[in-house]
Amino acid sequence: MDISKLSDFNTIAQHGGFSAASRASGIPKTTLSRRLSELEQELGVRLVERGTRALRLTEEGQLLRNRTAHLIDELAEVGEEVAGHAGRPRGKLRISVPGLFAHTALGRIVAEFIAAYPDVTVEVSVDDRFVDPITEEFDIVVRANPDPDTDLVGQCFLRDDLVFAAPPQLSIPETDGTTVPAVMIAAAREAAEWTLDAGNERRTVRPRTVLRCSSMLLVYNAVLAGAGVAVIPRWLAEPDFRTGALANWGTVPGRRVDAWALHTSRHLTSPKVAAFVAKMVAAYDPAARGEATFLARLARRPFER
Repeated sequence: MDISKLSDFNTIAQHGGFSAASRASGIPKTTLSRRLSELEQELGVRLVERGTRALRLTEEGQLLRNRTAHLIDELAEVGEEVAGHAGRPRGKLRISVPGLFAHTALGRIVAEFIAAYPDVTVEVSVDDRFVDPITEEFDIVVRANPDPDTDLVGQCFLRDDLVFAAPPQLSIPETDGTTVPAVMIAAAREAAEWTLDAGNERRTVRPRTVLRCSSMLLVYNAVLAGAGVAVIPRWLAEPDFRTGALANWGTVPGRRVDAWALHTSRHLTSPKVAAFVAKMVAAYDPAARGEATFLARLARRPFER
């Protein structure tokens, strides 16, 4: 295959039509159309169904797009490096993040990133399931406490305690074994008993599940609204502990949350991946901004105006 024609095909597919692709690349529409036709003739298949208003990739076109888009980006990065621009992030960066990070901090981080690296276009997918970055073509996957057996590599950007957060009107029981209303994350197993580590004292309570949510953000908002007690990351609850909007019943002994920015080993030296991971680490580093600023900035209520 001719690499330039393949690159033009991916540009057309990315932008959904000849006009948009022409504006993005600076290549005339007639040239893009001719190169696409030549590529189809060389491969002996139709890659695009052309309509009056838009075009649609055929099954063969989608396959070619899926298998070559990241290769074209990598070839462009190599070209930049050979031309003397080594290390300059460019191209499209696809990121998968869980809802908690997406709706509390990521918007600010991405805004700062694209301001610093204008040649990078960021595409964010919000999903709490663990996606496959290879088959689903993600450059970076952000997840908390990932499976250590994964083939991915990456960097931990946040290590924190898990705490029991409760509405202020719900007092911590003075007697061990007291039943309390609990808001649970869907992935958590049912527990007959919770152990609360409150400094020099440990207590036990029996959680009674009143609400089970697939999203940690929904768990957090439900506790703020008074639904019950929940186990959430300290960084998320700390500002509310200080204002009194939530009560801190203590930490979860022996458990922590480690948040990682993961990628395949193939992306280990990619400038755009390395730059974004560095931005994540800096954003979540309390020492870089001061503890109060860090917590207020990243753990602000997501829908606060």
